[in-house]
Amino acid sequence: MKKLPLLLTGGLLLAGMASCVNAGELAGNTEGAQVIRVEKTRGRIDALNDIVYSQVKSTVAVRQLHMSLLVPRNGDLKPAIIYFPGGGFTSAAWNKFIEMRMALAAAGFVVAAAEYRTVPDTFPAPVIDGKAAVRYLREHAAEYGIDPSRIGVLGDSAGGYMAQMLALTNGDKTFERGDNLAQSSDVQAAATLYGISNLLNIGEGFPQAIQKVHQSPAVTEALLVHGSAFRDWPGATIDSDPQKALAASPMGHISGKKPPFLIMHGSADTLVSPVQSQQLYRALKKEGNPADYVLLAGAEHGDDSWYQKPVIERVVNWFKATLGAPKAAATAEKDKNANL
Repeated sequence: MKKLPLLLTGGLLLAGMASCVNAGELAGNTEGAQVIRVEKTRGRIDALNDIVYSQVKSTVAVRQLHMSLLVPRNGDLKPAIIYFPGGGFTSAAWNKFIEMRMALAAAGFVVAAAEYRTVPDTFPAPVIDGKAAVRYLREHAAEYGIDPSRIGVLGDSAGGYMAQMLALTNGDKTFERGDNLAQSSDVQAAATLYGISNLLNIGEGFPQAIQKVHQSPAVTEALLVHGSAFRDWPGATIDSDPQKALAASPMGHISGKKPPFLIMHGSADTLVSPVQSQQLYRALKKEGNPADYVLLAGAEHGDDSWYQKPVIERVVNWFKATLGAPKAAATAEKDKNANL
């Protein structure tokens, strides 16, 4: 019998061993083990943190504004969602609502979470920042695998105000300042959860004692519009200049064609009146714009109701229907691994 060269013999032996390894069945390693098999239904999601998207001058110093990103690891161009956190116009901690952001990323969206200037900075600083965040994503769309023609915004409470303002001021150059000005800040969809649509009547329908609080010059909506009392300036109530307050409100920018809206509010909200969402919905429909209004029965302002699966799925599915379903990083249908 003709002998094979040693190198060839070794190669065949290694190939045979590799085929056994690739089969995933190494003998002698299963004793005592609970062997499971999984379907590859979930892709990887990369988390990118502390990205500086803008540098601005605030009332106290020059500061950097940050965002974080969740980026599904696939080669397709993906729609993007920018989440703006609530905080009563006094804070904007962009690490909130991870449950919602992860669900969107798992569905295949690139998900940004962005901070913005708050009181003592005054309007229009937050809106300027929000538009800068949109422009940043468009400028870096290729880097993050984003389809720049499909960018939506999402926010809760004061973040809902942000989402509304950005969508309702598409094409308005008043708020375009800073970097990446060659890029558009227009958005193609907006979802607002228990958001503020009119700074003049946040407490409408509440007891008079609560409504009276909103007439103080120290309440945050008044500080946002008029600034803080200082030296000879005593401050001003929100209704001391209704025209100025309305110009700083989403309801002051309602006319004309607008992108689709998802408007959600809790029926038991005692902080931001459900009237805020109702009046936004009616105004959008009156102008002939697409809008869905969902009232969450018994839900308070930002309580645990908003973190439940039906609520999160409602938001995810709405964005998929509105912006176009991305290639999912995790299968949205029945999980084939659910019974493991």
